[in-house]
Amino acid sequence: MSENECLIEADAKDVFAVLTDGWLYSAWVVGASKIRDVDPPWPEPGGRIHHSVGAWPLLVNDTTSVLDYEPLRRMKLRIRIWPAGHGEVEFRAEEAPDGCRVVMTEQATSGPWSLVPKAVADLMLWPRNRETLSRLKVLAERRHREGTPNG
Repeated sequence: MSENECLIEADAKDVFAVLTDGWLYSAWVVGASKIRDVDPPWPEPGGRIHHSVGAWPLLVNDTTSVLDYEPLRRMKLRIRIWPAGHGEVEFRAEEAPDGCRVVMTEQATSGPWSLVPKAVADLMLWPRNRETLSRLKVLAERRHREGTPNG
């Protein structure tokens, strides 16, 4: 399992406003290039984002679905990594003195990707997930500074 963490200088409300806006998914998830649709009940369990991965002309249509959601605390997603299998990504947030500490974990759950030794998978996932958290940080901090209303 790969684990990354980041201190975001915003509160959990701003972090989850970004995490739960399905239309922003491609703005912070490395590899997601465009959103095709967001199915209700996103961000509740069962909701899905239909997105494309890659760059034209090599786009692959894929989906991400919500497995579990605790507002302002935790969101667990099931990701498809075609043709490599499925994985689970979890975001956990806790308030910190200077903002919000976010921990992101990712692990393969099925398919060829799940056969990759954990240490090797972590070497591949850690840099990508660090960048994902960096993008999430930028969006949440900008939202916090600008006082963008939630909802």
